[in-house]
Amino acid sequence: MRRIALMLALAALVAATPAVPQTAPDRVVLVQAGQVLDRPGKPARGPGTIVIRDGRIVDVRNGLLDASVAEFAGAKVIDLRDKYVLPGLVDSHVHLTSDTGGVLAQLEQVQLTPAAKAFNALTNAQKTLSAGFTTVRNLGDRDGVTLALRDAIRDGQVVGPNIVDAGTSISTTSGHMDAALGFRDDLRDALDHHENLCDGADACRRAVRLQVARGVDVIKIATTGGVNSRIGAGLGQQMFDDEVRAIVDTARLYGKKVAVHAHGADGVKVALAAGVNSIEHGTTLDDECLELFRKSGAYYVPTLSTVNGYLERIAADPNAYSPAVRAKVDWRIRITGESLRKAVPKGVRIAFGTDAGVSKHGRNADEFELMVKHGMTPTQALEAATVNAADLLGLSADVGTLEPGKRADLIAVDGDPLADVTVLKRVPFVMKDGTVFKDERAGRGS
Repeated sequence: MRRIALMLALAALVAATPAVPQTAPDRVVLVQAGQVLDRPGKPARGPGTIVIRDGRIVDVRNGLLDASVAEFAGAKVIDLRDKYVLPGLVDSHVHLTSDTGGVLAQLEQVQLTPAAKAFNALTNAQKTLSAGFTTVRNLGDRDGVTLALRDAIRDGQVVGPNIVDAGTSISTTSGHMDAALGFRDDLRDALDHHENLCDGADACRRAVRLQVARGVDVIKIATTGGVNSRIGAGLGQQMFDDEVRAIVDTARLYGKKVAVHAHGADGVKVALAAGVNSIEHGTTLDDECLELFRKSGAYYVPTLSTVNGYLERIAADPNAYSPAVRAKVDWRIRITGESLRKAVPKGVRIAFGTDAGVSKHGRNADEFELMVKHGMTPTQALEAATVNAADLLGLSADVGTLEPGKRADLIAVDGDPLADVTVLKRVPFVMKDGTVFKDERAGRGS
């Protein structure tokens, strides 16, 4: 019944979605840039022209070329000579179906239909794309909404960022992904989807296989408690070593990477020892964690922006969170950034991720400011949101840099992001797959 409801919801969503202001991709497009930052991590190369054909980059040339050049006769020219042009940004950790939190999120869980969540997901996806994030990794929703949205975007039915999706996140019973936490015991059967909760290695193998059967791109698990879990069980390890290994081995069998929600150092260590690909949050990393990161090559996704969401909700309503959750929220606000300060000088690989949904969608670039505040250079922060995030998501062949053969996913900003990352919070031009999604230049709508 859930599948039928979701299919009907998405059909209604596509039918009701208004046209998004954009232009169709031309066969050949010349994007003139005042500064081309084609390979984040390296300096900008100065004025240049990005040559695009059928939605893919075919060349990046020095100098400002136009249709007067014989080989480009008839090409469309986009004049961004007063802007920095760089690759479309990548957010490695979002939750598109909502950006509520606390008690309101708990109510939303039982009030919203899959249809309502589908509309939320599309709205939030387009806010994210408008903010310059052309690719995202969605790490968990309970109704398959973002899996369907991923496919609708790929098929051209609706417009949004490219989505790498984890389906429903996996944890143990009473773990961070147990949807029945905080509700009456007799509601457990109605609220739990069951297939995402595993107790014991065999059950955890089955949980992975069920997500693979749904068509997920990546597996998301929780080895520790969570800040927003409606239970006072702490933020330490809540999954046994053999359960984690069973999940990772099964995911690897099917060619899937594993992203791990983990706050406590013990839960980080058991995940890294099992060979996971990324640690999300990692709020209390110690020296042993940092050494395991170095040995394994796993990415750290700090998700610092969560504190913005917490602070804003508390300012609006001091009772936004239940007492058990509020204590963890206050701790997270106090300690955020400490692990990143330790990780950067140790050479831990960092990938950009916001946990948008806890923070507000469309304000993903706020994370850059926090990354720099807590120990990264602007160059490192931008590399984390392009080259590194693309590598983590397994998309380096398509996104992360502006090079021949890659998707024509690019943005333009006013000012140098390598000098001031806050310019990334205001993105006037967004192109995805060679199609202009947003253009705020004089005389043009967005």
